[in-house]
Amino acid sequence: MTLTAEGKLFLEEVRELLKRADESVEKVRALARGEYGELHIGYAPSPTVEMLPPALAAFQKAVPRVKVLLHDLSSDELIAGLQNATLELAVMVYQPIGQQTAGIEFELLRTYPLCVAMTATHPFARLKSISLEKLAAEPLVGFRRKDYSEYYRIIDHIFASIRAKPRIAVECDSASSLITEVEAGRGVALSSTIFKLVAGKRLLYRRLTGTTEVASVGIAVPQRAT
Repeated sequence: MTLTAEGKLFLEEVRELLKRADESVEKVRALARGEYGELHIGYAPSPTVEMLPPALAAFQKAVPRVKVLLHDLSSDELIAGLQNATLELAVMVYQPIGQQTAGIEFELLRTYPLCVAMTATHPFARLKSISLEKLAAEPLVGFRRKDYSEYYRIIDHIFASIRAKPRIAVECDSASSLITEVEAGRGVALSSTIFKLVAGKRLLYRRLTGTTEVASVGIAVPQRAT
């Protein structure tokens, strides 16, 4: 007995269908194990420049079939993405649980000392460290308040210890524009030591004294239902 041409075609189609079905079952199983699919990760570029690349490389080596999609967002956008389920996790400036971060869990990963970034021609460049009182008298280049509320929470908390308010001269929407504004002499920037990896030798950095505050970076995920 031999198959007709129609029978051969049907057999080929069935074999291909069964193959696709087997592949689909394996994909579903892999997805359940977290080994297949897409992973949407939000991140803040400056604070995560040191830890994110090696972490991604290790993850992709461990689970190569997961497609990682990165989203460069502000702190407020990262929180919103976690809350509306457009992000699975975020690597960002660590912040305590509050009304704004309802439904979000944070895990602290690393802390960095604070420093002051400036041009080589700024008078602060002659000093080994900058006191908080000296910094309070200087114009600051910072990030845009409406997008970086956590940044201003930290700054306001730092200056409140000496009963002063930061003199924000310029608000920037990115690290690159902040670096440019400092280079242009618009002011100095309060940052963490990790910022050196972003700006490199374009700026000088001096240790900030008079505060125990540090820049903390952590991972944020939607809170699991109980």
